Amino acid sequence: MTVPLKTPQEIEKMRVAGKLASEVLDYIAPFVKPGVTTEELDTLCHDYMVNVQNTIPAPLNYAPPGYSPYPKSICTSVNHQVCHGVPGQKTLKSGDIVNIDVTVIKDAYHGDTSRMYYVGEPGIQARRLCETTYESMWRGIEEIKPGRHLGDIGHAIQQFAESHGYSVVKEFCGHGIGVKFHEEPQVLHYGRAGTGLELKAGMIFTVEPMINAGKAAIRQMADGWTIVTKDHSLSAQWEHTVLVTDKGYEVLTLSSGSPAKPVFRS
Repeated sequence: MTVPLKTPQEIEKMRVAGKLASEVLDYIAPFVKPGVTTEELDTLCHDYMVNVQNTIPAPLNYAPPGYSPYPKSICTSVNHQVCHGVPGQKTLKSGDIVNIDVTVIKDAYHGDTSRMYYVGEPGIQARRLCETTYESMWRGIEEIKPGRHLGDIGHAIQQFAESHGYSVVKEFCGHGIGVKFHEEPQVLHYGRAGTGLELKAGMIFTVEPMINAGKAAIRQMADGWTIVTKDHSLSAQWEHTVLVTDKGYEVLTLSSGSPAKPVFRS
């Protein structure tokens, strides 16, 4: 496995792209409310990226091997949808939770991030799942520094999520990112501490755990993209793009509206 190490110039471009991606999530937050359709959210994000930021929505027409081109500019995964939810005529209602996943391209470099949003007032179980998933992501990020291993990230995420009665989706993972949307390494959200690729300064990859309230089993919908839980249980996901620095890590997908890093629970 060859994992590219980014140059200082590339890192600066990734900082710009990452902040822009996060700013799309800041922008869309007030529009996530009962009565809006996921297609309306997609249109708003698309117009903001193209007309305000002068960025390119990376998901639009993205077609990895075996997939038809993705038809929208963002992913909107609602309630039991795990990831890659295709925006459409679905109207959000109070109590829903929705993950909005944004990737922009700026000066050829990708910025990739996602957040969970509450539509109106969420139920206690939905809020607890979203908060636990958020802390799981950050516990994984906290493991990042030179000399540590990818398995340390996955282990921290899995241990925390499962200790709270949740399950980790294993079919999807974080990924290296740069000029390419997806590159090495693959960042699993489960695993054994001390195993896997050794981290080195200059690596950039996403940490994006998908955590289910029920069992881990998933299935793909007929649209060829949307992934849902088999048991129809709620699912949550958060995502940051992270740089391995000389002494630790730098989260590249932060902006003024980003939620604060959580206070870790025991």
